[in-house]
Amino acid sequence: MPSGEGAEVTLRDIAPAAFLPPAVFAVGQGAIAPVIVISATDLGASPAMAALVVALAGLGQVCADIPAGSLVHRFGERPTMIGAALLTVLALVGCMVAGQLILFAAAIFVTGACTAVWLLARQAFVTEVVPYRLRARAMSTLGGVFRIGLFIGPFVGSAAVHAVGLWGAYAVHVVAALVAAGTLLVVGDPKVDPAGPGGTAQPRARFPAVLSEQRSVFATLGVGVLLVSAIRAVRQVALPLWGQELGLSPAAISLIFGVSGAIDMLLFYPAGKVMDRFGRMWVAVPAMTVLGLSLIVLPLTDTATGLMVVGLIMGIGNGMSAGLVMTLGADLAPPGQRPVFLGIWRVFSDSGNGAGPFVIAGVTALASLGAGIVAMGIVGLLGGGWLGYWIPRRVPPPTPRDKVVADGGPR
Repeated sequence: MPSGEGAEVTLRDIAPAAFLPPAVFAVGQGAIAPVIVISATDLGASPAMAALVVALAGLGQVCADIPAGSLVHRFGERPTMIGAALLTVLALVGCMVAGQLILFAAAIFVTGACTAVWLLARQAFVTEVVPYRLRARAMSTLGGVFRIGLFIGPFVGSAAVHAVGLWGAYAVHVVAALVAAGTLLVVGDPKVDPAGPGGTAQPRARFPAVLSEQRSVFATLGVGVLLVSAIRAVRQVALPLWGQELGLSPAAISLIFGVSGAIDMLLFYPAGKVMDRFGRMWVAVPAMTVLGLSLIVLPLTDTATGLMVVGLIMGIGNGMSAGLVMTLGADLAPPGQRPVFLGIWRVFSDSGNGAGPFVIAGVTALASLGAGIVAMGIVGLLGGGWLGYWIPRRVPPPTPRDKVVADGGPR
């Protein structure tokens, strides 16, 4: 905790409250991710229907983003997160006992909605308590620990499934959600004055007003983060699909994908440090350029070694972008409207996550897989230029306690 009244909060101060609960929660998410398709198939779903059930988790996030912002704004981060964790537990119990596909699908949708609450609430909390000079490192760390949890989760879930059966993976998520909620109750947050710059409570923000007032931001940088999220999502689809195109074994594809993910996780803190020191643009443009070029080159590979090299480059680009979307959202969120603004902001990023794979599927159906991958690579390069143009050089000070410095962007 800070040593005294008005002392500047450090990352160490907020780590137990800001980073530990999301990391634990993400382990549970990672545990159920590989078994959702299996559970849906066991309930009679066709492969296409099983894929749709998986997509419902992402749809749940998009649908819950704006309500999550309003809930956090009204009730606060911790109460909203604890409520979402308990709702997650109920949904997971529903997954375990569901005897019909429609009930299972509804439960998966609810887990996605609860995830939206968790991600937005911790982003809003970090935005409030961390000084501007540490903001990108804090956001990158928040995104990084969530990725680490998702990486660990399948291994824990696999052990549980081996021990007790398929329901064991859902039980892991139940335990993770309860532990994460318990951590929020036990670990206190650094004290933050909820009043605005004038020392008086901020009026309740409403979605239509925030959307109208910030429409120029959403029309420019909102589109930019949609492109960032789309390219990131495409990476997760393009790499294994091209591995299959080359005739590689599932084990080889999994190894290449895992190594790419490991490189990704190593870079989140350095990326945040670069953003804090030199400006957001100096991570946004290189990350999108690397991801775009690696996608364009991917269809040129014809061996496992070539795919591994491109996968490593993709991991570097993806790792460089860790925390970028959350940092930009925190920079631009107006005081008194932060949770609602961030809810709308997350609609753009989560929509990009869902849209990217659909674009590849559409172009592949019309032309070929290679053409679809290259098309998204070009989108990545265009997205880098778009962000480079619109990311501001300076960000207005969001609160009096933030020690704002000039951000070294291009404009």
